[in-house]
Amino acid sequence: MSLLAVSDLHTHFHTARGLLRAVDGVSFTVERGESVGLVGESGCGKSTLGKTLLRLVDRTAGTIQFDGQEIGALPQRAVRPLRRRMQMIFQDPFGSLNPRQSIGQILTAPLVVHGRGDRRERRRRVGEIIDLVGLPAGAIDRYPHEFSGGQRQRIGIARALILNPDLVICDEPVSALDLSIQAQILNLLVDLKRDLGLSYLFISHDLSVVRFFADRVLVMYLGRVVEAADGPDLWQNPLHPYTRALIAAIPDPARRKHAAPLTGELPSPEDVPGGCRFHPRCPIATARCAAEEPQPLVFSHGHSVACHHVGGLQS
Repeated sequence: MSLLAVSDLHTHFHTARGLLRAVDGVSFTVERGESVGLVGESGCGKSTLGKTLLRLVDRTAGTIQFDGQEIGALPQRAVRPLRRRMQMIFQDPFGSLNPRQSIGQILTAPLVVHGRGDRRERRRRVGEIIDLVGLPAGAIDRYPHEFSGGQRQRIGIARALILNPDLVICDEPVSALDLSIQAQILNLLVDLKRDLGLSYLFISHDLSVVRFFADRVLVMYLGRVVEAADGPDLWQNPLHPYTRALIAAIPDPARRKHAAPLTGELPSPEDVPGGCRFHPRCPIATARCAAEEPQPLVFSHGHSVACHHVGGLQS
């Protein structure tokens, strides 16, 4: 049984301009101990998907099964006990922390909300988690503004782990950090996965980061997953033109094959193109692409892609 199983998930919003289809028919799984990368341009629906999975945003349709239990339709009071097992690391390591609370107060709050331990036990647990993420013991009595960006993200990681979750959704957790600090945080997350048996859904627009981190990768475009594969398979044999363009944008002087560059802007999810959603920007689009939406095709090792011309793209 998969730890997380998502089927035909939709999250739509009514706006002044019309219906915004942020997530529009997404299906995937996250296995125990697995790191799944979710990549795509800003505005494609990645963060909304992550928040929907944690029920921070209500889904419009579809199912979300966590450890075999359907949670998509549960009332919020029934979801609350499950939140101990599902946590999120946010993108902004400063904006996601209360500047008026000490680190000790920030990390103790989840324990209080979920009724875990007495004051002494909570203090001990906070000390353990601070040490686990590589912060000094004295951090417990200090405030977020006294720390660097990388240290603040370690605090965010500690808050996500304080309740011993099974699944952690990482929403662009290193995009606001310098490159050298990014590497430190990514290495920490890898070590924590190994030591604690965590499962991750790692959301990012940076394929080079996901390449380092993820066991399996989902490529999202305008609310839908257009390609999904094991990491090595995706890098060696990307099948969707969008995936190829994203990989081609990664600086690599050793690359011999070059995909056509990605042009144009991501369309608004309030005005989704007909047919294949990528066809207005696709270098190989045909009349069929504009008229007919492609369905996912599954190849060897579970590599799936939604493209009418996938046969002509294979290496």
